Amino acid sequence: MTSTSNPRDLRAELESLTTEAFRPDLADIDRLPTLDIARLMNGEDTSVPAAVAVRLPQIAAAIDAVAERMGRGGRLVYAGAGTAGRLGVLDASECPPTFNTDPTQVVGLIAGGPEAMVTSVEGAEDSKELARADLATLTLTPLDTVVGVSASGRTPYAIGAVEHARALGALTIGLACNADSALAAAAEHGIEIVVGPELLTGSTRLKSGTAQKLVLNMISTITMIRLGKTYGNLMVDVRASNDKLRARSRRIVALATGADEAEIERALAATDGEVKNAILAILAGVDGPTAARLLEESGGHLRAALAAAGR
Repeated sequence: MTSTSNPRDLRAELESLTTEAFRPDLADIDRLPTLDIARLMNGEDTSVPAAVAVRLPQIAAAIDAVAERMGRGGRLVYAGAGTAGRLGVLDASECPPTFNTDPTQVVGLIAGGPEAMVTSVEGAEDSKELARADLATLTLTPLDTVVGVSASGRTPYAIGAVEHARALGALTIGLACNADSALAAAAEHGIEIVVGPELLTGSTRLKSGTAQKLVLNMISTITMIRLGKTYGNLMVDVRASNDKLRARSRRIVALATGADEAEIERALAATDGEVKNAILAILAGVDGPTAARLLEESGGHLRAALAAAGR
């Protein structure tokens, strides 16, 4: 399946996509009471996790490959247009406060640039060249991963990003919501979450968008778990940048250690507010500098640092 600028050919191509299919059974949806429409929509949404479940082996294999490269200093880059691009930018923007990653470690690229987050940028999604130009600013290496995201699986921007990244030796993932997509075929790891026709014909911000959000959540979250950004299910690398997160930091230390408030405050003060360091200081009975050294020697993995300290 290839993209084309011929309107007739493009229409035929779109009509062949599951995500664009028309559902005659919903042709009178606008006549239904609001509660009935809500029930229909909710019922449609419940099918998404099952569609994701079918592809869990492929998702897990992709995540392991991402984590291996990021563990050696690589970056994770999402590239998409429209809703798909916005979801990538959203996932990337949530990594620094959640996992204390550097803003350059997980990056979201959207066709048309930041302006496209809130408005349509004409023709941006149709350009492979634009994707190559956007990626050129990042100077990709073989340690990096580029995830092309496109519900249709035919968006030139996403395909162009994957093709360019793969040519440079970077790891590539193609996330689409149609079977036999050009995007999945272009990537080393193809992930196709087939959710079926949308409630509103062709509105892929609905089930397709939900599926993409679920998979992107998995990619970033599980990668960060593999990189030692968590301790159990606690976000021990959380960045305490506001009052809520500062309160959460203290709660995380309490949950991990069982220490009282005074001990938690002392540990956080001794470790410049670093949650992971404070937990190690309490559980291993070490001072702040020793906690920092143990974590550095353990690659940031708290369990490994605790083992090194004999705990």
